[in-house]
Amino acid sequence: MPAYAYKAFDREGKTVAGVIDADSIRDARARLRLEQISAFDVRETEKGISLSTAVTVRTLFRRIGARDISVVTRQLATLLRAGLPLVRSLQAIEEQLGDSPLRAYIIDVREDVNKGMSLADALSRHPRLFSDLYVNMVRAGESAGALDSILERIATFSEKTLALQNKVRSAMVYPAFMSVIAVVAVGFLLAFVVPTISKIFVESKQALPAPTLALLAASRFMKGAWWVILLAAGGIVVGLRRLARRKGPRLLLDRLKLRLPVAGPLIRKMAVSRFARTLAILTASGVPILKAMRIVRGIVGSEVLAAAIDEATEAVGGGRSIAEPLAASGVFPPIVTHMIAVGETSGKLEEMLQNVADAYDNEVESAVVALVSLLEPVMIIVMGAVVAFIVVAILLPIFEMNQLVQ
Repeated sequence: MPAYAYKAFDREGKTVAGVIDADSIRDARARLRLEQISAFDVRETEKGISLSTAVTVRTLFRRIGARDISVVTRQLATLLRAGLPLVRSLQAIEEQLGDSPLRAYIIDVREDVNKGMSLADALSRHPRLFSDLYVNMVRAGESAGALDSILERIATFSEKTLALQNKVRSAMVYPAFMSVIAVVAVGFLLAFVVPTISKIFVESKQALPAPTLALLAASRFMKGAWWVILLAAGGIVVGLRRLARRKGPRLLLDRLKLRLPVAGPLIRKMAVSRFARTLAILTASGVPILKAMRIVRGIVGSEVLAAAIDEATEAVGGGRSIAEPLAASGVFPPIVTHMIAVGETSGKLEEMLQNVADAYDNEVESAVVALVSLLEPVMIIVMGAVVAFIVVAILLPIFEMNQLVQ
């Protein structure tokens, strides 16, 4: 669709300028009149943006992330709170985005809203960017006439979620970096250093000790069959991904993850925090509890917890409480189910869920710090043991050669 740059007078008589998408100049003027803007200069611009071109080209190099959506949500909430109409607010955000690939989607949403579609329905046409959680909260906000408040809640929720994810990722950067360095260093020793030294042992034609034989065998395998290791690693990754697509194996893998010694409790805490915070913001936004439970089930990130939520959803549909089936599942910690029960009894479910989410966010941060502090010495010990084995395996035959010479 072509884009037209315009200069016009707004309802207060002030001169404004912008860009609007339309089929023709006449259509552009008609759209501006609908927004109560009197255009005196409309001309086609070369900056026309269409969803089919802008997204496919730009997103090859720039990905639209959750932070971009969060920023746009916060800006839209601010504009609506200031009293701007929805279409004008979307247009202002569109101009603010500049050459961002997200701009094409905002243009598409604005056009749908301008045609009479609700914001929630317009957003639902782009499920890759706007989740069911986002769309249903917007729909609830439109129904209640509190769209600006709901958008602020969505932005706050996204910011807290991103902050927690960034803390976990930043804490794991150092262990991941050290793991890569360790693998590269050992691979270099086995593939290049050991073969050079092994020539001396071969030429001496003496019997080699078991550690040296094992090291030479590992070196030959690393140098000659490194591609087998890469194929095996790739096969394992592909196999696990295919298994994760099936409900039965996915549930089994998830149970195994939750039973891991250190990482299991951390994964459970993150899933519980996500469950509590998402359910709190949905119920506080006016989304019906059954619908909220189904949405939470899809984003909790754990099949084990999702199965427990399914049972709780059926129980709530039958008139029972949420806390009882969650407690019976044995998946959720007792403190969580007790706080949910108190919230249901006192009518403060959203507040209790928020408290649970905040508490578990803090526990996740502490658990990540503890995990990193545990990983660092373990990695040092493992790396030291591998290097020590290599050194001993090389030195043993050298010592034996010296003894023979003496």
